[in-house]
Amino acid sequence: MARTALVTGGSRGIGAAISEALKAQGCTVAATYAGNDEAAAKFTEETGIKTYKWNVGSYEESAAGIAKVEEELGPIDIVVANAGITRDAPFHKMTPQQWQEVIDTNLTGVFNTVHPVWPGMRERKFGRVIVISSINGQKGQFAQVNYAATKAGDLGIVKSLAQEGARAGITANAVCPGYIATEMVMAVPEKVRESIISQIPAGRLGEPEEIARCVAFLASDDSGFINGSTISANGAQFFV
Repeated sequence: MARTALVTGGSRGIGAAISEALKAQGCTVAATYAGNDEAAAKFTEETGIKTYKWNVGSYEESAAGIAKVEEELGPIDIVVANAGITRDAPFHKMTPQQWQEVIDTNLTGVFNTVHPVWPGMRERKFGRVIVISSINGQKGQFAQVNYAATKAGDLGIVKSLAQEGARAGITANAVCPGYIATEMVMAVPEKVRESIISQIPAGRLGEPEEIARCVAFLASDDSGFINGSTISANGAQFFV
């Protein structure tokens, strides 16, 4: 049975790999983006996956965007809350704005994305919610109090939604990527990148497609008994 999937932040990096993996699995995919019109247009041209622009930090924009997706593509069965930002600074230098921007996107954005589709999932007795957290939400990270707090909070969302949705055929799970070879990571100075890799027992960065395969499984019908779980995909860098 064909499913409709929504991937926030789904036109670049890990999100793009997730969107493509779900399409390859037979889903009709909608990918959201926040601001890069050129990258979104290129992604749609190359993959045929429709893109939609809205700010996940706004409930009104999210609800309106989701309504448009469902009007055009059908009821959303799978939600991948992937959109995220960083505003790094040591805690003593972190501004309230840096804190709030990350909270709005990475934590409130998950609520804004899942809440509008939750009633439909309950009614249809099927749903897959996958939240992309982070290794730094599990272990913390210097100069990322805001980011780590949101990614840890995302795990709490998943565990609670799992309990609420289980009897309605809805699962909620998280994937915590370690350091992945995205544009952002590859743009850091080579010495910094080498320092990161030296901390990973696997001896390399992860690939976006490796995260996407985790998501594709959690989105499938085969994963129905996996609920409230976290997949740590970090090359053995950190264990919970």
